[in-house]
Amino acid sequence: MSSKRQILVTNALPYANAALHLGHILEYTQTDVWVRFQKMRGHECYYVSADDAHGTAIMLKAEEKGISPEQHIDDMLTIHKADFEDFYIGVDNYHSTHSDENKAFSELIYNRLKSNDHIAQRSISQAFDPEKSLFLADRYVKGTCPKCKAEDQYGDNCEACGATYAPVDLVDAVSVISGATPIEKESIHYFFKLPEFTQFLKDWIDTSAVQKEVANKLSEWLDSGLQEWDISRDAPYFGFEIPDAPGKYFYVWLDAPIGYMASFKNLCDKTDLDFDYFWKEDSPTELYHFIGKDIVNFHALFWPAMLKSANYRRPTKVCVHGFVTVNGKKMSKSRGTFINARCYLDYLNPEYLRYYYASKLSGTVEDIDLNLEDFVQKVNSDLVGKVVNIASRCAKFITKGNDGVLSSNIDDQALWNQVSSAADTIATHYENRDFGKAIREIIAQADAANEYIAAQEPWKLNKDESQAQRVQDICSLGINLFRVILTYLKPVLPAMAEAGESFLNDSLTWDSAKSPLLGHRINSFQPLMQRIDKEKVDAMVEASKEELA
Repeated sequence: MSSKRQILVTNALPYANAALHLGHILEYTQTDVWVRFQKMRGHECYYVSADDAHGTAIMLKAEEKGISPEQHIDDMLTIHKADFEDFYIGVDNYHSTHSDENKAFSELIYNRLKSNDHIAQRSISQAFDPEKSLFLADRYVKGTCPKCKAEDQYGDNCEACGATYAPVDLVDAVSVISGATPIEKESIHYFFKLPEFTQFLKDWIDTSAVQKEVANKLSEWLDSGLQEWDISRDAPYFGFEIPDAPGKYFYVWLDAPIGYMASFKNLCDKTDLDFDYFWKEDSPTELYHFIGKDIVNFHALFWPAMLKSANYRRPTKVCVHGFVTVNGKKMSKSRGTFINARCYLDYLNPEYLRYYYASKLSGTVEDIDLNLEDFVQKVNSDLVGKVVNIASRCAKFITKGNDGVLSSNIDDQALWNQVSSAADTIATHYENRDFGKAIREIIAQADAANEYIAAQEPWKLNKDESQAQRVQDICSLGINLFRVILTYLKPVLPAMAEAGESFLNDSLTWDSAKSPLLGHRINSFQPLMQRIDKEKVDAMVEASKEELA
């Protein structure tokens, strides 16, 4: 672990059709904490992202707004970038899939797939809206289920009885877009020959490229037989036209993961990074994708197979997380628990949520529940009541009693050793994305520090002048323990760590845990974190209901 690693990290690209919500923020927090940890360890780590900016949905939304798709995605990019920034998601480059770099890579990769005979073409029959002159994806067709006769069902499967069918099998089918009755129409489509990569994918999955439970799911798909993947869509479509195929466009999911390469290339062109070194077949670097469990097939089947055919490196690991529930239930617009990132920021400190998510995250794909009562209690108890409390109890004795200079003695060497030596365990938890375990270990060390201060009672000793040095020694150790604990929390709480650094008059790296500050001058203490006000949480929930109304 000690040698310097070169790591490229991505998160799933937010779709440029809507504002970010708290489900998105879970993933970006998970990615950001992991990246900040790697950077603190001294590794060379780059984090890139972008807006996923193509597809029928974006074309239709722009039309509805009476603006061009380009204007619509530009507006969304501005909103998304602000949300990233305000949640302290320290992405090194934020780009768009509607970019010159992405067009170039999409065409390059497609041409390589084609020259390797991994592209097929054939005519298929699809639902077509005669009024809009538009081929309809399954979700744009609704009607009555042919099996159980439930009304208002989408064109691929029935939510009432679970039956699957073709859109044309629906009774009284209508186009969601125009209300017209769809007709069947033939069209030439292009396919990626995914089944030819079955053995390659089995071997790749065996390299621990995904978590065990994800590998099991992928194995089921592989064993039941892969299908060729339709990578084309007919005009009108907002995206990149397929080379030598007028009126045919790359399906959004073909160019979305290529957007990772495009964003990194954009970063390379602005800096002196070498793109090919990171992406070549035998690159010694590491590549991590953080994604939700709903898009595993794109990232762990289609994407590695495309990269293999096009002669690029495959991901080192695809890190899959679960969904966010609020108060134990699916996020709900009517209950006000479908909370947009910006609505949250209007009421609450982003670091409250970063901390709460980190305390719940593990390396598995389990869902994370944001229980709003537990959220208030946990943040107030852990961060304000335990972590910040150490500094606020000790600082004034140093600034008043010793002109802000810490003692040169360590009052309790065993306690210092205990808190300081937790660094390796905590680092392992961070590395494995077991953030919840890291947080539990950190808070256990904060508890030990608070118990020590409570037992020594420096506020009582301070009444006796002969005990002045003893008070300095106790409180100096308290400040040093706080400094180590803040070091451990820095990947999760970058803004609080920055405020703590200016109080400590020191910048925190992972190695800060190794040795205490002795005879060092600190600055006067300012409150580092306010308690969560339950009323603000309630107001946010109410505002979420209104926002949707």
